[in-house]
Amino acid sequence: QVQLVESGGGLVQSGGSLRLSCTASGRTFSSYAMGWFRQGPGKEREFVVAMSRNGYITSYADSVKGRFTISRDNSKNTLYLEMNSLKPEDTAVYYCAAADNMGAFDHGYWGQGTQVTVSS
Repeated sequence: QVQLVESGGGLVQSGGSLRLSCTASGRTFSSYAMGWFRQGPGKEREFVVAMSRNGYITSYADSVKGRFTISRDNSKNTLYLEMNSLKPEDTAVYYCAAADNMGAFDHGYWGQGTQVTVSS
């Protein structure tokens, strides 16, 4: 098993930037594909971005392409999400997730989430 803790959320103005972190403990971090998801107010949870175990493969939701960047540091057991040009519609609770592969997050492990609020 792996335990995930997100951090870095907060309040930012439209056009601003934030960097989220997700620190993992437990089973070897590098053995998991990792992803970021979000759930906005009154909305269902949605996929944001995912990365393969070795970091070579990434997949982004169209809504964040060119603005968000996922990265991982396996030596620090940490996943990152750099968010630029933030928009009010990016307001959500952001969750990181770990799974055996990029298509299996529903059956993986999840953090508690960190709130991101973008003001207009």
